[in-house]
Amino acid sequence: QVQLVESGGGLVQAGGSLRLSCTASGSISTSNTMGWYRQTPGKQRELVATIGDGDRANYADSVKGRFTISRDNPKNTVVLQMNSLKPEDTSVYYCRYSSYWSLSWGQGTQVTVSS
Repeated sequence: QVQLVESGGGLVQAGGSLRLSCTASGSISTSNTMGWYRQTPGKQRELVATIGDGDRANYADSVKGRFTISRDNPKNTVVLQMNSLKPEDTSVYYCRYSSYWSLSWGQGTQVTVSS
């Protein structure tokens, strides 16, 4: 079992920046993928960005060039730096951990971007 603790998020004006952090603990596999997804009411949860243990990153088209995902393997932490935020980025953001053995989600953190 892997537990995820998220931090960051909050309220920001359009054009501003926020930083989300997620730390994993528990039975962590040496080979895993961590990332961020988001979900707004009435919509399906969607991928924002993921990063594998080889540091290969994958981004949704809507955030490319604005968001950057990175990871600190010794600390089992993944960070999402969000710049040039738009009102449509408003959502609950969830951290995700996946490996061959398990899949875990964080509790979610609210990001609100005002126009």
